[in-house]
Amino acid sequence: MSGRRMLPRQPSRTLLGSAIRRGQHQLLDSPLVFHDPVIVDLVPEAADPGILPDLGPYDAIVPTLHRALMAMRARFTEDCLTQAAQRGARQYVIIGAGLDTFPWRQPDFARGMQIFAVDHPASLMWTQQRCRERGMAKPPNLIHVPVDLESQSLGEHLDTCGFDREAISFCSVLGVIHYLDFESTVSMLRFAATLRAGSELVVSFLVSADELNGSDLDAFVRGQARAESLGEPWKFRQRAAEFTGLLGHLGFRHVFHLTPELANERYFKGRRDALRAPHWEQLVAATV
Repeated sequence: MSGRRMLPRQPSRTLLGSAIRRGQHQLLDSPLVFHDPVIVDLVPEAADPGILPDLGPYDAIVPTLHRALMAMRARFTEDCLTQAAQRGARQYVIIGAGLDTFPWRQPDFARGMQIFAVDHPASLMWTQQRCRERGMAKPPNLIHVPVDLESQSLGEHLDTCGFDREAISFCSVLGVIHYLDFESTVSMLRFAATLRAGSELVVSFLVSADELNGSDLDAFVRGQARAESLGEPWKFRQRAAEFTGLLGHLGFRHVFHLTPELANERYFKGRRDALRAPHWEQLVAATV
């Protein structure tokens, strides 16, 4: 979102890589953890392994875990969103929206919601252009919010775009905070914690390397090196207990940590392939 080596009208390389992984999940894995037919047309690179060779061969263990991560993040988030809508959530804020396709495949319950797609101005401009090139018209309930989270106020920019702080809201922050410094991360989380009671935040975070081993540690080290080489270094990492404690300290009433063990039971149980919940990036749902 900030601190990345952005070029005009071009996306973050990590943004595109994440979308490719989601597309590859649709093409390579069965049964699907997360069904997203839109992403395949939006990111045709998913079918061409020569586009971003640094992502690695699709059948190797680390790329397989990356596909599992992208599918798990999206599935858990939209499962939580469905439940939040039943509790009265009327706004969905996608922070670090990238090439998230939810606005183009939204279920009936979301059509009465206002969807705010928040991203760095350079990435947002590029993603809008790609959607136009694919003939994906902007849904009427979608609002784009360009903001640099390390130098601008998320709340102020949402306010100028029609965000209603009195409405119950749902926020997702996937694959974002490890690119932010500590102060910017806390500022964003504190904003979410001030929303109306009943609002919810789903956020992914990177754990510390000393909590990892095996292929998870390998994925962490390789991912960190790749991000650094692309000018998009990881800045924020915390032990799981420290991160959930931080959310509680900021004022969230209920914090649920989707541990890898719980994620495997919920989303990957009984699979015969190598897909499983990774350990290096984990998910938390926190309710105001």
